[in-house]
Amino acid sequence: MKDQGQILMNKDENITPEPADQPIAAAAAVKDAPPQVDAATAQDSEAEVEMAQIEPRSAKDIALAEIKEIGTVVGVAVLLVLFLRTLFFQPFTIPSASMEPNLYQGDYIIVSKWDYGYSKHSIQFSPPLFNGRIFGRDPKRGDIVVFKLPVDNKTDYIKRVIGLPGDTIQVKDDQLYVNGAAVPTSNLGTVAGTEPSVDGAFRGATATLQREELPGARSQSHMMQDFVRDGSVDNTDVYTVPEGHYFMMGDNRDNSLDSRYPKGYGVGFVPAENVEGRAVLVLMSWKEGSSLWKPWTWLNFNWDRFFKSLH
Repeated sequence: MKDQGQILMNKDENITPEPADQPIAAAAAVKDAPPQVDAATAQDSEAEVEMAQIEPRSAKDIALAEIKEIGTVVGVAVLLVLFLRTLFFQPFTIPSASMEPNLYQGDYIIVSKWDYGYSKHSIQFSPPLFNGRIFGRDPKRGDIVVFKLPVDNKTDYIKRVIGLPGDTIQVKDDQLYVNGAAVPTSNLGTVAGTEPSVDGAFRGATATLQREELPGARSQSHMMQDFVRDGSVDNTDVYTVPEGHYFMMGDNRDNSLDSRYPKGYGVGFVPAENVEGRAVLVLMSWKEGSSLWKPWTWLNFNWDRFFKSLH
């Protein structure tokens, strides 16, 4: 019996735990295992840590960033405007009555830059990048052009091309001659002047309105006005236009300092590289007396001159 009891005790020592003891062991294993975290929760935690490491920007830093952004936008806009003004179109405001009755003081015009190609004066501030003209054709007789005044190469002038390189120009008894032939004109009536003229006519003086037909012009004819007969340039010598130059005159013949007057007092002969472009359109026009410094005059428009083509 003693041996049997020993055998039973040995059997008890080798007995496996009952099922009731298994949950306790599993709970202990779970307790000792490292916590499990899903991928999304881990990413959120990492993002929170990174955000916590970023130092908040001061008001000064925010202001500087905004200024930099505005500066970038303005800089791009300026470059775009300069690009368009250099290669395509440039606006000008008519400052005087020298081109009446076709252009009036207060007209805001558009000048085509590509018609005659480009020179250093096509670029803002006329940097000396190259001499002469590139990528263009010559102006035609009768074109209305904007050019730099030869005496300073800075001031913008607008006149009509009368003489091409090699042409002879003369005024005799108030009659224009090109290459020895009288330019045909016809009277259209009279008009009152709006400004004092070079030759002494006064505001309100009566001028003869004429239609002039320049030979070889882009347009068949254009209007001009003449206040004074026997004025200082109604009888001139014969001008021979040098190569690479043009002879310019205003349509308001007695109120225009142009190529009939020597460089320094008037315009003289205009070098080809001084030509900036051809006037093609009156975009809008303000009435006399309007000014940027008078906000109440900003809407004083000459509506009938809007989008008027020039020739």
